[in-house]
Amino acid sequence: MHNISVIIPTYNAQKYLPNLLENLSKQSLDFELIIIDSSSSDDTLKIAKSYTDRVFTIPKSEFDHGETRTKASKLANGDILIFLTQDALPVGSMELEKLIEPIINNKADAVYGRQLANANATIFARHLREYNYTDISYVREFKDAKKYGIKTAFFSDSFSAYKKETIESVGYFKEGTIVGEDMHLVARVLLNGGKVAYCANAVVYHSHNYTIREDFARYFDTGVFHTTESWLVDKFGKVEGEGKRYIKSEAKYIIEKRAYFKFIEFVVRNGAKFVGYKLGKNYKKLPKKLAKKLSMHKSWWDRWY
Repeated sequence: MHNISVIIPTYNAQKYLPNLLENLSKQSLDFELIIIDSSSSDDTLKIAKSYTDRVFTIPKSEFDHGETRTKASKLANGDILIFLTQDALPVGSMELEKLIEPIINNKADAVYGRQLANANATIFARHLREYNYTDISYVREFKDAKKYGIKTAFFSDSFSAYKKETIESVGYFKEGTIVGEDMHLVARVLLNGGKVAYCANAVVYHSHNYTIREDFARYFDTGVFHTTESWLVDKFGKVEGEGKRYIKSEAKYIIEKRAYFKFIEFVVRNGAKFVGYKLGKNYKKLPKKLAKKLSMHKSWWDRWY
């Protein structure tokens, strides 16, 4: 018999929490609900406390993708930890049960679920979800890096689960990662002999309609992450041609949807991603003030750089 903890980091989440927490209250399994909030200024805490007494508050300035999840993990009583972001919404009442099945059956130490685009998603947001989250489940281990490169460690804490003992064994989430705390942890699990699963049958709605400027900033931060954590590429290798495959897939998707008027935006958006990533990879050559301005996660530069 497993004890389950569901962990949700929040900040000004009153727009999402009523639907999410009501949905979770109807899930097919029992669990402990932990909310760790970064000093919201709206009704997030009021809403959260109406569903659980395990609500914890940290100063906004202390939020860190890895450190905050580690704090919540150590507070959790469950031996299986499920993570959700505040803007993810399970599509049905059995999604959590489906998600943890690979862990229950000892097929994996960590698992992430499928993410479908929200109803209001742009064509670019919709393609991103369909490209990254297919309808085919899998289990991977470190030896698969020979075929998949760094994508072997692809993972998303927007909807995921871990054996608590597994993340304890690798030292929890690393603090101070600008993005990619989930990939960083999973990579260490794989290197430690663990297995990671993708469960296409466990599904949430979750997508972002990023502007071109936001996509630039997102890829800038990804470049910073790949530089600060260069060991990931050293250990797992690159996915040769992945960027080209994605661009070709996106172009084909636009044609299939007959959204030809989107091709100008397609060119500009992908150009912005490329430039953002290259600048992020070379962030050490930039003045800190400029790097912070280009970044999506601006508080990281004050605390960690």
